[in-house]
Amino acid sequence: MRKTTVLGLAAAIAAVAAQAKADEPSATITGVEDRALRETIQRALTQSDAPPASRSEARRRARDAANAAVAVLRAEGYYAYVVDPDVTETDPPRGTVKVTPGQLFVIADPRIDWSGAPPDEGVRERAFSVLGLTEGAAGRAAEILGAEGRAVAQVQKLGYADAMADPREVIVDHADHTVRPTFVIAAGDLVKVDGVELSTKGRTRIEWLQRLAPWKEGDVYDPEDIAELERRLRDTGVYDTVSVALAPKDKATPEGLRPIQVTLADRASRTLELGAGYSTSEGPGVDAKWIRYNRLRRADTTTITTRVAKLEKSLEGSVALPHWGRPQQTLKLTSRVFADTTDAYDETGATLSADLTRRLQTTRYRTYGLSVDLSQTQERTTANGLPVGQRLNLATFTALGAYAWDYSDNILDPRRGWRVEARAEPTAITGETSLVYIRTQAQGSAYIPFGKEADTVLAGRLKLGAMLGGTMPEVPASRRFYSGGGGSVRGYSYQAIGPRLSDNTPQGGLSLFEGSIELRHRFTQQWGGVVFIDAGAVGTEPTPNTRDFSVGAGFGVRYDLGFGPIRADIAFPLEKREGDAAFQIYLSIGQSF
Repeated sequence: MRKTTVLGLAAAIAAVAAQAKADEPSATITGVEDRALRETIQRALTQSDAPPASRSEARRRARDAANAAVAVLRAEGYYAYVVDPDVTETDPPRGTVKVTPGQLFVIADPRIDWSGAPPDEGVRERAFSVLGLTEGAAGRAAEILGAEGRAVAQVQKLGYADAMADPREVIVDHADHTVRPTFVIAAGDLVKVDGVELSTKGRTRIEWLQRLAPWKEGDVYDPEDIAELERRLRDTGVYDTVSVALAPKDKATPEGLRPIQVTLADRASRTLELGAGYSTSEGPGVDAKWIRYNRLRRADTTTITTRVAKLEKSLEGSVALPHWGRPQQTLKLTSRVFADTTDAYDETGATLSADLTRRLQTTRYRTYGLSVDLSQTQERTTANGLPVGQRLNLATFTALGAYAWDYSDNILDPRRGWRVEARAEPTAITGETSLVYIRTQAQGSAYIPFGKEADTVLAGRLKLGAMLGGTMPEVPASRRFYSGGGGSVRGYSYQAIGPRLSDNTPQGGLSLFEGSIELRHRFTQQWGGVVFIDAGAVGTEPTPNTRDFSVGAGFGVRYDLGFGPIRADIAFPLEKREGDAAFQIYLSIGQSF
């Protein structure tokens, strides 16, 4: 036992010694009192895995360290430095560098000179204003280089696309310890743009592309317009690569206008996507998507989706037309046939819908829509105090208004940020019953990371719903709110939360509340785990009351596939009622919310 301990201790000492040797700097820095400056110099030194083998090698390392120190000092604004490399008399010898930084040099009298014809006075003033050099501030090299880059970029943004920096003049005055930069910029000519030229052959119509440009023929060049056209094309999702650039001078038209050249590489015209999920209450489900890109030659996407599951069978076709009518606006036309088989109702039917979604900002969306639904529903209701079945043939007309914010960092595996969506759906039903009401719903989620790598995330979700003008049981069962299942309150089967008829059939309701708290932790790059509590309530009044609440709790594992996690959860109902299983298992892709 003692021999094992000694060997283990020796191995530990050897490992520590090896680490210390690997971390040895090329030389020791002395004489620098400013801690931040000293640490910056030390970071610039090379590391050696062994001490110098001779005095000449130690001297070489000291000279290299001195050169590195000089580079740092000049970059930080110290030009009156004294740097003295030396070698110790120890065995083995070590390199040392004594540094005397001297006085800090400061910025004075920054100027811009123009090479060739200068731009107009407004452009000159804007270029100077973005230098950002304050007289009396440290004369750091990085600040001077950054100022030059900002000035050139500003001139380009104001229409001088060919503006470039000529060699600058920087006077380091040791008499008054100042740095006096003079930037020399060749502005060139003011550039006005022509239309769009498509440089590649593909499936995109040039007429549609020209309408997408955010400028008019003869407008002054603005690099933001070029970047915006590139963003609009990338946002469609139908191209592998997109490049948008100003044509060179020799491509100018006789009127002096410069075209904008667009290069597009189409992604594969067709893709097939397959998906699957499972839960103990909802059973297995499989999805298949066939997607066709740019069939109409205007960056459109055609999707045919089929789903086969225990609760739902459907076939859906949709066409998405990006930048429809105006930029950042997508029209989506959808047709769907379906057959739903649930504990609360059975429904078959067909739906036609049109949604118009406008992206107001990068993470903010507004949607308006219309749909018509023809369906036959078999549901249970109460007659003379007893549950009875009834069949309804209905036509449902629905309008949609929705607003969404998404400030999360990932669709399938968010670690920080938040999401909010609110929607209202005025609905008119006709057929074997007639009814008008407004279905409203709002949902929000937030994600708070902990740790440098955000390995731990506290996630929360809140969902509220209410029907204004609807009454029970006049609202058809297929249009009511339900809760329970993998997407709402885990631990309960689909539709299990809320009021039930005397035969235990879920009744659904006119109001909804759901909330979730989930703690997620990533143990390795691929594996993670979660614990969670979900709660939900469905009420027959416009607001649910406290006696309707049901709570579930559980835990799960996550395996990261690279694009998102596979999740496996097991959850237990804490408010178990007749017919509820002891637990539920859920398998799917992506976090639960």
